Amino acid sequence: MRFLQWTGLAAGLLAATNPAWADDGTRVRSVVVQGTQRIEAETVKSYMTISDGDMFDTERVNRSLKALFNTGLFADVAIRREGDQLVVRVVENPIINRIAFEGNRKIKEEQLSSEAQLKPRTVYTRSKVQADVKRILDLYRRNGRFAATVEPKIIQLEQNRVDLVYEIAEGDPTYVRRISFVGNRRYDETKLRETLQTKEERWYRFLTTDDTYDPDRVTYDRELLRRFYLKHGFADFRVASAIAELTPNREGFFITYTIEEGERYTFGKSTINAGLRDLKPEELQPIVVSREGDWYNADQVEDIVQKLTDAVGTKGYAFVDIRPQVNRNRETKVIDVTYDIQEGPRVFVERIDITGNVRTLDKVIRREFRLVEGDAFNTAKLRRSRQRLKDLNFFEKAEVTNVPSETAPDRTVIKVEVQEKSTGELSFGVGWSSQIGPMIEASIRERNLLGRGQDVTLSSMLASKRTQINFSFTEPYFLEREIAAGFDAFAINRDLSNYSSYDSETIGGSLRLGYQISDSLRQDWKYTLKQDKVSNVTTTSRYILDQVGSRVTSSVTTGLTYDKRDSRIEPGEGYFVRVAAEGAGLGGDIHFVRGTLSGGQYYTLDDQVVLGLTTNNGYIVGLGERVRITDRFFVGGDSLRGFESAGVGPRDIATEDSLGGIWMLTGSAQVRFPIGLPDEFGVSGQVFTDAGTVGPSDIKDSTGVRQGSSLRLSSGVGVSWKSPMGPVSLDIGVPLMKESYDKTELLKFNFGTKF
Repeated sequence: MRFLQWTGLAAGLLAATNPAWADDGTRVRSVVVQGTQRIEAETVKSYMTISDGDMFDTERVNRSLKALFNTGLFADVAIRREGDQLVVRVVENPIINRIAFEGNRKIKEEQLSSEAQLKPRTVYTRSKVQADVKRILDLYRRNGRFAATVEPKIIQLEQNRVDLVYEIAEGDPTYVRRISFVGNRRYDETKLRETLQTKEERWYRFLTTDDTYDPDRVTYDRELLRRFYLKHGFADFRVASAIAELTPNREGFFITYTIEEGERYTFGKSTINAGLRDLKPEELQPIVVSREGDWYNADQVEDIVQKLTDAVGTKGYAFVDIRPQVNRNRETKVIDVTYDIQEGPRVFVERIDITGNVRTLDKVIRREFRLVEGDAFNTAKLRRSRQRLKDLNFFEKAEVTNVPSETAPDRTVIKVEVQEKSTGELSFGVGWSSQIGPMIEASIRERNLLGRGQDVTLSSMLASKRTQINFSFTEPYFLEREIAAGFDAFAINRDLSNYSSYDSETIGGSLRLGYQISDSLRQDWKYTLKQDKVSNVTTTSRYILDQVGSRVTSSVTTGLTYDKRDSRIEPGEGYFVRVAAEGAGLGGDIHFVRGTLSGGQYYTLDDQVVLGLTTNNGYIVGLGERVRITDRFFVGGDSLRGFESAGVGPRDIATEDSLGGIWMLTGSAQVRFPIGLPDEFGVSGQVFTDAGTVGPSDIKDSTGVRQGSSLRLSSGVGVSWKSPMGPVSLDIGVPLMKESYDKTELLKFNFGTKF
């Protein structure tokens, strides 16, 4: 068909040399269109540059011929002169009735359809088909299948319609067989391979596609290499080339990076040049944490620029441009950095355009922005808004950019492009814990209910020593303010016969309210109404027999959290502090005041080696009554490895039942480190030292109670695995300091899975 098009075009152009086309001054009496089926004759004439009444003009006829071919509507066009008429004969391209994909198993048809430009009820052209074939092949190559082939087939139908079928042979994945480096002196190939997202083919990478070849990923890996070297002081580093060679059998790639490391630099002087009136550099100098003599770190420089932008913005300077001026001394291998603070262009936010959200409401996205229409534009706030949007975890992709306004030079338009992902979760779990035994777990959750950003969860757990059901609902922006409000309903049954010879049943609910005072400081409030029941007592301990029965607790809790960690899941740097106070007695049968204090500090000692220091403390006082056993503190298990759950603290001499205490102190020092396995395994090791104690109970006649509050200490090693079936942990703890009546536990194992 393409041959016919070019043949027709060439014939038309050659017609200009025919004597019949001589420009003899004759006018075109009429233009006659032949061969049309769906397209109106007037539509054909509208594309031509010659019309009724015009002089016969060879050049204009040729331009008309080209214009008709360029529309893509016709497979063939011929123009001839018959006397004083101009006859245009066309062969229309067919209309696509249906597009089908055959042979695709690894890529869904919806994804292939979105990649192709041709759609049903559009005009078929061979050039567009070939372009779509290339797009489909590119899609397969991005998925690591370079052996894939695509063959388009046409099925002719009546009324000049066709079915278009893409026959796909996906082939086997094209793996990366080897990654090599040329020019590396400071770091070995193993270390550099860990930096890359692309990995070499290994049997254990069956759950990822990182070991399949993707040219876009290789480009990203070049940037990862550059960041890695700049982070470690190699300011002259560059990737000279990244060559991917396909094996002759087209089953694998060899990738070779040629790099130039250059010399390693240290920080010299770090100064601030403040070009804004009334801005004192000495007030900002503490933000510059880089020290003279330390290895140069480009990531640290970027982080300092971010913090300086935020700090200057809080002082009332809306338009700020901070640029680090790097002065590199190649002889001394020292880099001096000057942070130049100048007034930026006075630009305001004209509007925020949001696209791609099908289910999520616009207001859910807009309320995460630190900028609104009319605000002074601030790049730091834009970056913060982008991060907040990604933290919602509602979107597969969340791109936030700004472009100049078309209406005014001092305006900018923020464009937000999102791609939604599934936010519903249905999970089932089985597992085993040394504390509650074998367990079955099920939950259903929707994190973006009706596109409003609301979170609702229903979960249940059945274990040999614990049965629990929970329902919770959270509105993150209560009354259109940045206040998270919600409620919980729960029912819990605990079998504590191994520790304290009784069962505990709890049923109740709570109302929650929380808000950010600043980016790092948060306050939470909670009202809880619950009923606790102690039953199935299997001991003769009078201290537990006194607790039998049901009690209603009505309490209010408030807490403050100051969090400066770089990650809440696996922190590597930073610290956090939490303080909370709970008071019971606003109705109900129980009256007490409880206070808790917890915190942690984290240090990165080396690459992926993190030291964590944590503590958790509490104190409870009964108001005119004894504190019930269900409200006391118990130490052991997760809180003090090397000891059983509730293995530390006051204990009945006769029955050895744990009675709990009115105060407790725990602390832990743990170093998390890689154990040499590939990162994809998700396996890390830890060494730890735990310390803790629990204070005496508030029993007046305690002659039959052991309740020494001496410090307990344990130490041990462990391993954690982020398995595809769920987290697995194994800790071996050895008590170093203990009381004779404490209950110890050498091995602690936890396993859980969701599927």
